[in-house]
Amino acid sequence: MTEHVLQMEDVTKTFGSGRTEVRALKKTSLNVSRGEVIAIIGPSGSGKSTLLTIAGGLQGPTGGEVQIAGERITELSEKDRSKVRLEHVGFILQSSNLVPFLTVSDQLKLLDKVKKGNMSKEEREGLLEELGITKLTNKYPNDLSGGERQRVAIAKALYSNPSLLLADEPTASLDSDRAFEVMKLLKSAAVKKHAATIVVTHDTRLTDYVDKVYKMVDGVLHLEADKGGAEPLENGRTDFLEKGGNDDGV
Repeated sequence: MTEHVLQMEDVTKTFGSGRTEVRALKKTSLNVSRGEVIAIIGPSGSGKSTLLTIAGGLQGPTGGEVQIAGERITELSEKDRSKVRLEHVGFILQSSNLVPFLTVSDQLKLLDKVKKGNMSKEEREGLLEELGITKLTNKYPNDLSGGERQRVAIAKALYSNPSLLLADEPTASLDSDRAFEVMKLLKSAAVKKHAATIVVTHDTRLTDYVDKVYKMVDGVLHLEADKGGAEPLENGRTDFLEKGGNDDGV
């Protein structure tokens, strides 16, 4: 039986009231399984980011139910939702969200303290090697290319092997080649780490690397395509990773 890491049932989200009321989500249901990658496309203001923040427990819904790794988070306090996020969810943002005055190594050390040492030194080194960023550990964010910063962001998101990986426009600041490589990395991570993965994107070209494509229009989620595992990656790795990438690429 397929294990759904994320389950959203009839989720709604309303902001404001009366004349200022905005229904950002309208009875949205979504299941995402381990190792599955889905893309959510749609225009700005359609509700994509609202869905992502609710899926990750950053805010609660107005109605409906959300479960992450079998745990109902809908009625949890912010403190308890934060614990679920810490244990089960990895976020990747458009800006890469790196601390500018910390080296790559220090970024991960800080994360290790937050995560309370849930990843061994060997696992950490293996993750860096897998993402091709071992040689970047002593560099600061300003010394990295856009693609390299996103690699580090992916490493942070994958720290402690989250069950759910959420990416909000992770390729928006990258050129096409770098964007495609980031998607390959996300697909590889989902397969190898068995993480349920949601990618919110405006770029429909990136949907070549996902299993399902959903479109959000005015707070309503529509299934556009079910590819049943597009672009399968042998052993959870890409040719790019096996070749080690390049000096200034992703």
